[in-house]
Amino acid sequence: MKYNNTKRSVILPVVAAFALAAGIFIGIYLPGKDSSPQQAGFRARNDKINSILNIIESDYVDTVNRAELVEAAIPAILKKLDPHSVYIPAKDLQRANEPLQGNFDGIGISFNMLTDTILVISTIPGGPSEKVGLMAGDKIIYVNDSLVAGRNMSDETVMGMLKGPRGTVVKIKLLRNGISELIPFDITRDKIPIASVDVSYMTNDKTGYIKINNFAMTTYDEFLKNIRELKSKGMQSLILDLRENSGGVMEAAIKIADEFLKEGQMIVYTLGRSQPRNEARATDHGEFETGDLVLLIDEWSASASEILAGAIQDNDRGTIIGRRSFGKGLVQEPVPFTDGSGMRLTIARYYTPTGRSIQKPYTNGFDEYFDDLNSRFERGEFAISDSIHFADSLKFTTPGGKTVFGGGGIMPDIFVPVDTTGRSSYFIAVRPLIYRFALKYTETNRETLKKYTEVGEMEKFLDRQALLDQFIRFAEQNGVKRDNEGLKLSGDVIYIQIKAYIARNILDNKGFYPIWKGLDTTLKYAIDYLEGN
Repeated sequence: MKYNNTKRSVILPVVAAFALAAGIFIGIYLPGKDSSPQQAGFRARNDKINSILNIIESDYVDTVNRAELVEAAIPAILKKLDPHSVYIPAKDLQRANEPLQGNFDGIGISFNMLTDTILVISTIPGGPSEKVGLMAGDKIIYVNDSLVAGRNMSDETVMGMLKGPRGTVVKIKLLRNGISELIPFDITRDKIPIASVDVSYMTNDKTGYIKINNFAMTTYDEFLKNIRELKSKGMQSLILDLRENSGGVMEAAIKIADEFLKEGQMIVYTLGRSQPRNEARATDHGEFETGDLVLLIDEWSASASEILAGAIQDNDRGTIIGRRSFGKGLVQEPVPFTDGSGMRLTIARYYTPTGRSIQKPYTNGFDEYFDDLNSRFERGEFAISDSIHFADSLKFTTPGGKTVFGGGGIMPDIFVPVDTTGRSSYFIAVRPLIYRFALKYTETNRETLKKYTEVGEMEKFLDRQALLDQFIRFAEQNGVKRDNEGLKLSGDVIYIQIKAYIARNILDNKGFYPIWKGLDTTLKYAIDYLEGN
């Protein structure tokens, strides 16, 4: 896996990328649904389509590839339906399913392409690379006798070389600090878990924090493990962070909601033209049914995240803090095909306990649908809650008398605008250099940093190292002159980011997020809110 080293900017430059993710990765599995090809994949046959293909194949002026025509036709057909009914070619299906399955086949490292060289950031505990002796800081030079250093390879290319069917062997040669010769390793690929819980820790003596990045088949078990650990540390209040969580497996969200709700309370129900109403309700036991609960959401929270947030909000169980969620309320059924490709077909809508559909409109075309987040930004929705308007026809009332709205995502109970403090032209200029500096500093001081196993102790050490001054000199060496006015505005932001990235290089997310908290205004608001209750 590779780290994502930057947070999303205010102007949302990756909406186009999210459009792809929304089609492929926000798909939801319906629990208990038989989705075999016999049941779902080949129910309908259209003689006209087959006739056209037959005529083209037999009479067209040039030779054609029927399979290629079919591959081109299927997406065009699905595009007439909705934004989340998608066709996934065989070459992409496994990768598309990995975040939902919660695992992939590979060697088990996190890496970064430092100066066009594969730098091992960490090894997965118990994974194939750790077992054979790979270490953080190693630089991979050859993969299966192919030179990979200095070749300007993309991350996708590198991952394609390292990943592969479990049981197969990948041969690598690497450089290690203090050793002049290349060291060879034969690594047998194996199943590598993909953690969907980024981090959990106590923000203070009584408040726990859990961040879930997506909902996979393994998410519920991860969540249970982490919430029990926090309870053992004295947790009385919980902040569950669903920001930037685009969804995934529906059943995982339902099971987690069950841990907060009392027996019989509605979690969600689904309904479609050919699908009867199917209700999910809480069972008789939950790990956290009474403590104070806050859920954090933002404009990137979608699908299964919205199911969980809607269940909590509509049952008056907790407080939703942040910004309006994405607005994806369609349920997809996975349909596999015999050639290894697959389809995710929308078969139902889901509804929150009060009966609201939070699916935003897509009648004006898919481009406008996926550009909706940019439109929200331009009309000021990320800064001022008063810019958000819902029709009275979309108004619903919770059992506790709270007004909620359907028709376009989950509106939080407490709105927190995007934080733009600390932004300056200097910050924009140096932002690409921050992680590069943190990585260079880590490599130079790895042996010292490895002595610190707790983030608090590491941060105390880093606070004594004049990191900001070192970074300013590094930026000047890379063509960005010192800007005193810019540093007045952005110095604290730059400094905290440097520390967070260094800590992550050594301690992974348990080092990153507790330090990044200093920049997280929404999280700080949630902590203050709970302390005031």
